[in-house]
Amino acid sequence: MLSSLLGLSCFDDIRRLNWRQGLYQVLNFAMVVSSALMMWKGLMVLTGSESPIVVVLSGSMEPAFHRGDLLFLTHYEDSPIRVGDITVFRIENRDIPIVHRVIKVHENNTGYVKFLTKGDNNKVDDRGLYAEGQLWLEKKDVLGRARGFVPYVGIFTILMNDYPQLKYCVLTLLGLFVLLHRE
Repeated sequence: MLSSLLGLSCFDDIRRLNWRQGLYQVLNFAMVVSSALMMWKGLMVLTGSESPIVVVLSGSMEPAFHRGDLLFLTHYEDSPIRVGDITVFRIENRDIPIVHRVIKVHENNTGYVKFLTKGDNNKVDDRGLYAEGQLWLEKKDVLGRARGFVPYVGIFTILMNDYPQLKYCVLTLLGLFVLLHRE
């Protein structure tokens, strides 16, 4: 079985690589990964957000945003939060951020702001989603505010999360392509 698997023509390229070519391919792969990380970090600096791009994971914001829409976020500290802003926030002890609209804002003279959110497609506000005993969000909970979007581009991300085998298949194919491509 193993000999028939190794007899595949795609492994002929690997067998023909000398150590310098193999090292070159590994370095090429490392450059692709590091370039992607540098672009992500650059976006973080430009937008002021730790997560400058997010995918809408549910239908709670329909009709404004649909599942799979890709949102571009900014998070500038001097920009005030206002009613109608679409915020992306994180709740304590939850990994996945939530995309919802601000429906109420309370601000005092010292600049302390607390606010309430709700999904456009939801019947009630988000107090049921907040951490136990939390009735309002604060600026520290916000990852960013939506400034633009591209419809349905993030559906591939959702598919890869829903079907992990697809994710591993795509990553394997991309890795093989980078390692076997000689240019």
